[in-house]
Amino acid sequence: MLATAHHADVVIVGAGVAGLRAAHQLISTGVTVSVLEAAPCVGGRMSTDLIDGFRLDRIGQVLSTAYPELLHTPGLEDLVLRPYAPGVLVHSEGRHHRAGETGGPQRTRSARGALTTARALASAPRPRPLGPLGGPLDQARLSAALGRFAGTPVERLLARPELPALQALFHRGLPSRTVNGFLRPLLSALLSDPDLTTSSRCADLALRGFARGRLCVPEGGAGSLPELLAATLPPGTVRTGVHVTGASISSVSTKEDGDLGCRSLLLATGARAAAELLPGLRVPDFHPVTVLHHTTRSAPPTGSALVLDADRSGPVSHTAVISAVDPTRAPDGRVLISSTVLGTPPPGLDDGVRSHLSRLYGTPTDDWELLAVHHDPDAVPAMPAPHDVRRPVRLLSGLYVCGDHRETSTVQGALHSGRRAAQEILRDFGIRTGHPAEELRAAA
Repeated sequence: MLATAHHADVVIVGAGVAGLRAAHQLISTGVTVSVLEAAPCVGGRMSTDLIDGFRLDRIGQVLSTAYPELLHTPGLEDLVLRPYAPGVLVHSEGRHHRAGETGGPQRTRSARGALTTARALASAPRPRPLGPLGGPLDQARLSAALGRFAGTPVERLLARPELPALQALFHRGLPSRTVNGFLRPLLSALLSDPDLTTSSRCADLALRGFARGRLCVPEGGAGSLPELLAATLPPGTVRTGVHVTGASISSVSTKEDGDLGCRSLLLATGARAAAELLPGLRVPDFHPVTVLHHTTRSAPPTGSALVLDADRSGPVSHTAVISAVDPTRAPDGRVLISSTVLGTPPPGLDDGVRSHLSRLYGTPTDDWELLAVHHDPDAVPAMPAPHDVRRPVRLLSGLYVCGDHRETSTVQGALHSGRRAAQEILRDFGIRTGHPAEELRAAA
């Protein structure tokens, strides 16, 4: 069926990464697609503002080089991922501690040996070690646990008993010092959930990604990822500034262009916007996220590390000299520090954040310039236990929905849900593809 200005085989509402991923999958099989986006640009929450030469993300999402969808999604071949320094820097009791330097899947082969060596070292009398990770035996147990996460297939993780993430961590025999000093601040940053009420299965997937790869950000800002996806679609596929006011299987109504006909409709918006078009669709709770961007001329001494606060002594969950991770985000001679506050921001936010950052970085922050503050009360869909990480994307034949609220609340989850939705549409169209069902189940 030929596409026209007022008809396409599939109309996709929303030009975030889920909708754009689905568009690529559909168009590759010859299906005509029209992607409608109300905002003036693509990306949804995954967008980047350009201010005075700085590239400022609206949500400080941390990705992993181990995300399969980042590696295999058409259109992202030219995506450059800028890795943080290996592991993370955990700040506790006035000091930084390097933690979690994983070696990828091969770490599983050496985990048992590391544990044996650490037991021998721990048998000698020594004063109680300081720091959030404990002594050699505690650190070896952590290394072995990360190694097991790296080597465990996704389906086995999803088959484990489900608990709130924090409760599950303590049930696994790790010392409370390790849980509170490393795993809790790490997962809080990865899941945007400071209380770790998230399903333990989702937390396990996050730890698996951490253990198998490197934490990273897209070069040029988070918005570069959806921009690449949109740029590699046929011209005219994506139409921005189009507000959808009503939707059905056979057509959508728009404020600007009237009605557009279609054979199938895919809602790829956020959960609230999708429920406005489809009353009765479940809307999850959300984790609010606030991102503050500061600039200065002298870089703090943490290099390109992601800095976590194990003591929870202030509003900042995690922070980084993001221009050291990705130099394209700041003009020459300037330093960009991006910090994330989880939950409802406290009064006097900037003053509280500056004071906290001064302790985390060990340097005065009074002369740092605040470039921007972005607060999103619906930044990340909550995933409390029990949580279905493969929520249906097919509501009925001709009507589909995708996004991070249908899987895990990550970029990986959004991309994978878009691929699943495209697969369901093609199946209903009677079009066979080269992606077997078991491949979809294995992705995480």
